[in-house]
Amino acid sequence: MEYEMTIAGLKRSLPLCKVSDELYIGAFVIFGDPELTTACAEELLKRVPQYDYMLTAEAKGIPLIHEMARLAGNQKYFLARKKAKLYMRDVFEVEVKSITTEGVQKLYLDGSDADLMKGKRILLVDDVISTGESMAALEKLVEKAGGTVCGRAAILAEGDSGRREDIIYLEQLPLFYPDGKPKE
Repeated sequence: MEYEMTIAGLKRSLPLCKVSDELYIGAFVIFGDPELTTACAEELLKRVPQYDYMLTAEAKGIPLIHEMARLAGNQKYFLARKKAKLYMRDVFEVEVKSITTEGVQKLYLDGSDADLMKGKRILLVDDVISTGESMAALEKLVEKAGGTVCGRAAILAEGDSGRREDIIYLEQLPLFYPDGKPKE
């Protein structure tokens, strides 16, 4: 089963994936799709507020934030990693539970990145916002670093997240019944 939708003027078919016996989601992956990534980055940049830096979580937000930074002429953006790396110093960490990943994960932010965030306006970026858990974890990292979240941007708002007024997004993605019909 697939769900066809238009995103940033481009048609794409999203395979439907089982989350539980009663819930399926449309799998949206921008990896390997530079046309869609660029189109989405351009559209989001038209809608976001002024910011000093952008932050995303590893991994699916990386192509989007990279393209947004490139198009905007930014010299730096930040990445919350799923594992602390040897080169990271004075690491900040928070826990997150995502709808697309089994179990609780942690996100890590390098202390030198945190130093740069202090007192700055940080735009949070992701490919899809669903439960909002990943965004909430990114917010906690920004707060620990002493920055201020100035906006939350995503390509798609899935399910109830489309009703949130604090999210900038391009399209709403429904949740699905097991037969592939969208939930209202």
